[in-house]
Amino acid sequence: MSTPAGGPLLEARGLEKSFGDNHVLRGVDVLADAGTVTVLIGPSGSGKTTVLRSLNLLEVPDAGSVRIGQARMEFPAPGGRPDRRAVARLRAQSGMVFQAHNLFPHLTVLGNVTEGPVVVQRRPPAEVRAEALALLERVGLAGKAEQYPHQLSGGQQQRVGIARALAIRPALLLFDEPTSALDPELVGEVLAVMKDLADQGWTMVVVTHEMRFARQVADRVLFLDGGVVVEEGAPAEVLGAPRHERTRRFLHRLADPL
Repeated sequence: MSTPAGGPLLEARGLEKSFGDNHVLRGVDVLADAGTVTVLIGPSGSGKTTVLRSLNLLEVPDAGSVRIGQARMEFPAPGGRPDRRAVARLRAQSGMVFQAHNLFPHLTVLGNVTEGPVVVQRRPPAEVRAEALALLERVGLAGKAEQYPHQLSGGQQQRVGIARALAIRPALLLFDEPTSALDPELVGEVLAVMKDLADQGWTMVVVTHEMRFARQVADRVLFLDGGVVVEEGAPAEVLGAPRHERTRRFLHRLADPL
């Protein structure tokens, strides 16, 4: 995916979003260079997931702009309704990994991974199948291709979700608290796959409460609260020596929830 000369792969500017009287995003900017990992942290209700969903247009921002590679949209769209083809172009640039897996229960693991590339992207089934099997091997599920989601653990289901996101060949990977619904003993296997993807140079934006992951893997951390970016910088700065009292209180509460 080519980008404007000298520009980041992802550039979101001035994102605004309200749900009724609830003003969730208040002018959020997110920029990410190719091959970097950006982690969004913050309390519940701070707008993290809405930012992520706005990048993929699962939520359409009320104002601002989003660019991934050469695909760009401004909001509000002319006439008030985004062009469907422009939406499809922007969505095609990113793969989303959800908190609750969202696998199709009636499809096998292989079927879940191949559905998007075959049905949406209309790529040759034989080519997609070969790539899907390689992706399943990459996430440690080579022997699970013909099983169904209900036969897998939560961690295995989430790794299928990662393979499914990779299968559409996105420029950007989006993770919405991918470990929050997992039993503690399953968290590590998902984070290990994500660390491997980061090592391979995938561009990722991750919403998470896993501070150890953020310290080890992130290139940049954004702390959100009340729909704004309160603080951003390298993990050593934001997590190790935060400038803002609100950030310090959040990290202290996370470390000592009682």
